[in-house]
Amino acid sequence: MPRTDNTAHQVIRALGDGAFHSGEQLARGLQISRSAVWKHLRRFQVGGLEIVSVPGRGYRLAAPLDLLDAAEIKARLSPAVRRIVAELSVLDEVDSTNTWLMAQASELPAVCLAERQTAGRGRRGRQWASPFAANLYMSCAWRFEDLPPGFSALAMAAAVAVVRALGKLGVTGVGIKWPNDLWMAGRKLGGILVDMQGEPPGQARTVVGVGINVRMPAAAATYIDQPWTDLATQLPDKTPGRNALAAALIEQLVEALEVFAARGFAAFAADWRALDLAAGKSVRLHHQQHVIKGTALGVDQDGALLLDTGGGTQRFVSGDLSMRLAP
Repeated sequence: MPRTDNTAHQVIRALGDGAFHSGEQLARGLQISRSAVWKHLRRFQVGGLEIVSVPGRGYRLAAPLDLLDAAEIKARLSPAVRRIVAELSVLDEVDSTNTWLMAQASELPAVCLAERQTAGRGRRGRQWASPFAANLYMSCAWRFEDLPPGFSALAMAAAVAVVRALGKLGVTGVGIKWPNDLWMAGRKLGGILVDMQGEPPGQARTVVGVGINVRMPAAAATYIDQPWTDLATQLPDKTPGRNALAAALIEQLVEALEVFAARGFAAFAADWRALDLAAGKSVRLHHQQHVIKGTALGVDQDGALLLDTGGGTQRFVSGDLSMRLAP
């Protein structure tokens, strides 16, 4: 259960209770200078964490930290899933949980969570906002002995699993925008990113990454190019804790990956269609320099989008295409 341990994270953890701590107190406890304390705190402020500074009282966080804890997450898992997951790692900081698992996981299945990502990725190489201890950044590595039918729709099956996990925690009203963006109240709540090593036929090592906005600081989201929301905004009095959310996601992802290995996307198609936010709506597909307009007709057995463009039905596979709901 590795966790990075550096002075910057020691400073921010000292403020984790939400109470005021003087710069002198922090410096003495960590055996660093007061200017070093400020530099570390400034780094987290730039990253979007809200830190209050009051002369004569010191520093405190605008809200207490809800830190990830590997032991608590494991304790919340069912015995069956605890036996299945070979490794569970919680990191303070990593470039990307997907990238880390691809390089580091020695036994599969393996799960990696991080408090912060420095190079979090979304679909098509987009940057994923990953401020410290604010949201959930998690990846699950899995080995498929043989690629199941509709393997290209794995991220779509994972999106269904995430909605199920949220439902277990009382979070309702979440839908899926093709192919694997999670939306709530007309705004993006999270997404899925799948990386794979190996080519069909044969074994494939796959990492499914999940990002969920839990308490997104507005300062950390300035470059997000679409409407977004978080669980704290939608459920201010019932926001799930991050450890409970992590455990629910692991439970549902492991179950979904087992089912997907045996039956492919067909096992998820009905649930996916029930969650499809685009079916029957006018949409635009952006592909390179082209914009394709039409009416979404749902997906086929492989998860490809079916689009009525007025001249017939066209089929679009996930990966190179993105979609925006037309105004």
